[in-house]
Amino acid sequence: MNLEMMAPVMFGSLILFLLIGYPVAFALGAVGLLFSWIGIHFDLLRPELLQALPRQVFDIMKNDTLLAIPFFTFMGLILERSGMAEDMLDTIGQLFGRIRGGLAFAVIFVGALLAATTGVVAASVISMGLISLPIMLRYGYDKRIATGVIAASGTLAQIIPPSLVLIVLADQLGTSVGDMYAGAMAPGLLLCLFYAVFIFAVTMVRPHWAPALPAEARTLHGLALASRALFVMVPPLLLIFLVLGTIFLGIATPTEGGAMGAVGALILALLNRRLSVSLLKQAMDSTLKLSTFVVFILIGARVFRIAFLGVDGDRWVEHLLTSLPGGPTGFLIVVNLLVFFLAFFLDFFEIAFILVPLLAPVAQKLGIDLIWFGVILGVNMQTSFMHPPFGFALFYLKSVAPKEIKTTDIYWGAIPYVVIQLLMVGLIIAMPALVTSFVGHEALTSASEAEATMQQMGDTTSPASAGAIEIPSSPEESSAPAGETASDSSAELLKQLTGEGK
Repeated sequence: MNLEMMAPVMFGSLILFLLIGYPVAFALGAVGLLFSWIGIHFDLLRPELLQALPRQVFDIMKNDTLLAIPFFTFMGLILERSGMAEDMLDTIGQLFGRIRGGLAFAVIFVGALLAATTGVVAASVISMGLISLPIMLRYGYDKRIATGVIAASGTLAQIIPPSLVLIVLADQLGTSVGDMYAGAMAPGLLLCLFYAVFIFAVTMVRPHWAPALPAEARTLHGLALASRALFVMVPPLLLIFLVLGTIFLGIATPTEGGAMGAVGALILALLNRRLSVSLLKQAMDSTLKLSTFVVFILIGARVFRIAFLGVDGDRWVEHLLTSLPGGPTGFLIVVNLLVFFLAFFLDFFEIAFILVPLLAPVAQKLGIDLIWFGVILGVNMQTSFMHPPFGFALFYLKSVAPKEIKTTDIYWGAIPYVVIQLLMVGLIIAMPALVTSFVGHEALTSASEAEATMQQMGDTTSPASAGAIEIPSSPEESSAPAGETASDSSAELLKQLTGEGK
């Protein structure tokens, strides 16, 4: 086997392992080690290349950004189990109950608030499924409308800060989590607006699919309703400011904001007299499982990446994507189609850890701002939770739905929102200012600007950042000089991976 064939065969082998259901972390590690052995056996790689692995694992463990994941996960689980979602849905449902589609509007509104306080899709979908779905069905809502709006509103936690997806994307793209949060805020809120517009359109065309609450169901009125709304809304809004406000103002890092959010969630649960040893144990257990899951995938991804770089996989991917017709525009179209279809089979962690590090250097070479690129991918990967038949949000909802709700009802209910999310991807590509206007740096984002920059750059490019590994992003940098052997190339890569060349 020659070096040119190793990269595509290695990538194809990984996809095969994933499609047959092999655990992601072990699939990445196994493929990386297997092709490392093959490369060493055929004298295509130096054995010393694997010496970089301990440093790569250490880089994962000392990454402060990743600490935000357990903090925000713990915060979301505490809030979800302390009954905050139930209180908000009941109160907002009373506020909107007198209008057609009122319960659906309440679900969207509460979904956005839960997304801004929890950042956990499973917590949002399960909470709203348990609380609001039976009520919506009881008062005559169409099954597809009810299930669709709950699943879609729950997935807002994917894109509205403090989203775990944005933390992972920022880490893999080598960008600021705070900038990623700021850039994603407007697209996230626009998605809420588009969901509400869709529900409004449904009430105009099929009013019996989303009726108003009958008078006897609206038990709160006047001052009692206002005081209840104030009491329910102020604590989560204060928590949102504590977490996101301090991050956006530059007072706290995302990790520090997550820590403050976790403490704030404990205080809210204590004030509501719902904090218990059992609740703490459940939240810590779930947080530990998710954090361990992320770390194992990261370790497997580093093993895979070392071997993939060793067989010139970065050059193969770069040549494959930069040779696409249409320049940056063609690249964005192909990448978004690829992510959309991979989301049928892979969740966002798998896509982020496997695909994004390969795409980031190419995007940067094409002059595409990585914050803008990350938000586009974040909105696109949000569909991974909504895809029939493998969307996790659909599974979460089905697990708590009443028996009369069929799986096909949930699938048909989700499809309009998948279309809305894809339209949002196109809107962000067409209007970069939706992201860049809120980011604290000047960004080059539009495809036309990127094409102009490429023409000005000629053969010069910027180095790309992908985690702890610096991948060369130009053919001149990445290609071995004339007469250089594979062993020499491996030696240079080994210096980069172990930091000896710095």
